[in-house]
Amino acid sequence: MKASQVIQINASISLEAILTVPDNSTSIIIFAHGSGSSATSSRNQIVAKTLNENGLGTLQFDLLTKEEQESDIRTQQIIHKLPGVTLNKFNIELLTERLDAVTQWVQNNNDTKNLNVGYLGASTGAAAALYAASSFRDVKAVVSRGGRTDLVDKKTLEYIKCPCLFVVGGNDKKVIDINMKTMEYLSNVKEKELAIVKGASHLFEESGKIEEVGKIASSWLGSYFK
Repeated sequence: MKASQVIQINASISLEAILTVPDNSTSIIIFAHGSGSSATSSRNQIVAKTLNENGLGTLQFDLLTKEEQESDIRTQQIIHKLPGVTLNKFNIELLTERLDAVTQWVQNNNDTKNLNVGYLGASTGAAAALYAASSFRDVKAVVSRGGRTDLVDKKTLEYIKCPCLFVVGGNDKKVIDINMKTMEYLSNVKEKELAIVKGASHLFEESGKIEEVGKIASSWLGSYFK
């Protein structure tokens, strides 16, 4: 099953989403896209397709509305004149609230309420995924792709218990260090792993690298959703 969805966050905000659930799937992986990315980006579509081909359901959506994204574009042009202003795409509290709301939608929607839930977060979306996992105890696993996990406070990381996988490009040294430090703070997570994709940068734009991410993520997630 593949269908477009409209997820109502509140009376004034709704988010468009793409829900794909293969036949006999028992799981759904909620994507939390990072800053500057979207549900329709080619890299996200490649990863989702790989998960689907391996029997994992996916829900892709944009954490921000079109208006919020457009506001960021306008603000970025004058942000040097606005000290202390945070762009929506870097507002981790806002991104987490959206992911929380979407998770509740999944848990109440007739087509998805019986599926096991996991997260796949990229860049700032990975921070939102970890925050959400700390409050939703029934989230089964989290995958971080090039995650800005340094944006999650240490106390929150202590509340997380589900398995966590961190996928980072081999050339993305700063994020490798960030993710290794995050793993140290995940004191209550028994199963945590760092997967380094050799020759890849932060966005995995090099030939074949995002496909490798999809294979790593689907194989790892498959071990927790069988």
